[in-house]
Amino acid sequence: MTSAFPKANAPLIDRFARRITYLRLSVTDRCDLRCAYCMPERMEFLPRAEVLTLEEMQRLALAFIERGVRKIRLTGGEPLVRRDMIQLVQALGRKLGDGLEELTLTTNGTRLAEFADDLAAAGVRRINVSLDTLDRATFAKLSRRDMLPQVLEGIAAAKAAGLKVKINAVALKDINEATLPSLIEWAHGQGHDVTLIEVMPLGEVEGDRFDHYLPLDAVRRDLEQRWTLTRSDANSGGPARYVDIAETGGRLGFITPLTGNFCEGCNRIRVTATGQLYMCLGGEGRVDLRAALRSDNPDEQLATAFARAMGEKQERHSFVIDSPGGAPAVSRHMSTTGG
Repeated sequence: MTSAFPKANAPLIDRFARRITYLRLSVTDRCDLRCAYCMPERMEFLPRAEVLTLEEMQRLALAFIERGVRKIRLTGGEPLVRRDMIQLVQALGRKLGDGLEELTLTTNGTRLAEFADDLAAAGVRRINVSLDTLDRATFAKLSRRDMLPQVLEGIAAAKAAGLKVKINAVALKDINEATLPSLIEWAHGQGHDVTLIEVMPLGEVEGDRFDHYLPLDAVRRDLEQRWTLTRSDANSGGPARYVDIAETGGRLGFITPLTGNFCEGCNRIRVTATGQLYMCLGGEGRVDLRAALRSDNPDEQLATAFARAMGEKQERHSFVIDSPGGAPAVSRHMSTTGG
């Protein structure tokens, strides 16, 4: 496959002088779970005809690499539910050491046991697994699917395949709040880092996010009553800020889109499964890369689209959950944008 741009093309730099080096590429909006804070039970997924082909996704990824993107995270929905997705991983894996420094993915873990070895063989070295609780009943209530055993099997398979696993947990008041310490202890005992995330107001769901919004500064204060937390200089390239826990011997991250805006150093962009480039998770602004790819002059149209995106990338998001019944910050669900 030929490259979309010559290697001499300028890097992607937005109007705030932030260099874009991190692409989160969604391969599907579909998911085999229905997490209550993420989407409604009767979620309407995109028509398959609107989704980019794997070849189009590969071409986009190559174009971004040639413009200075050094890290690609494959997301969804659940990326591993897309048929032949491993072929994309393998194709992008061949760019590691040739412009691409890291290829990784975020998964719910339900199909990880099937694909862990293939991911490792393709060059993936670390992954994020979304897991909010170790309690089977709570997991089933949250995800609306009784699939915790499959997730734990998948995490074990990833570890056996040599993948570095980080557990991502959304902190939810009165749901998993009391069990977060046991999740952290278990993960650290398995050699996995953990990152806690504040629930984000993306898309309409059946419940009211205000009822379960849990500020992470409160969680941290509670954890400091239990353990010794020391600031860590670790940096995963994302928005998490880390501490080391002396008693567990592990690392804990905090992603605080509501209580601690982290946008000043943003190096990220997101592309949906339909080729819509969102410059900010918390913004509605987007640029249509699918139209550029399918135009008569895709190279020129992509270059124009990239320039427009850099000129329109906003400085920061404005997430807030401060009253009952509040509307989401943006109408689209996280699974649409890419987790």
